[in-house]
Amino acid sequence: MEPTLPETDAEAVAEVLQGLASPARIRILAHLLDSPRTVGDLAADLALGQPTVSNHLRLLRHLGLVTGRRSGRSVTYELHDAHVTALLQQILAHVGHGGTGTGTGVRSRRDGERAGQA
Repeated sequence: MEPTLPETDAEAVAEVLQGLASPARIRILAHLLDSPRTVGDLAADLALGQPTVSNHLRLLRHLGLVTGRRSGRSVTYELHDAHVTALLQQILAHVGHGGTGTGTGVRSRRDGERAGQA
């Protein structure tokens, strides 16, 4: 029986998911859901340094999740396409189902450990 997902496709999916495994990158993408932004805007909104935001955006661009549009010395970033928008919206909706009262509905492993449910 042939695998339903070729190894190369599985590796590509894993690379994208690893790229999403950073709270800072998720926050950047969530801000880009609202509207395109420059590195400076994102840095100020997220209270992160511009070099940090630039490094995260470089990785997100490499993964095909964001695109940049240059205007003079400034680059405005936005989500790559409707697929990325839908993916991010689905992830955010998925974690919102936990209902732990944390504001996000996300129940972390640590929450379960504190409640003796590990």
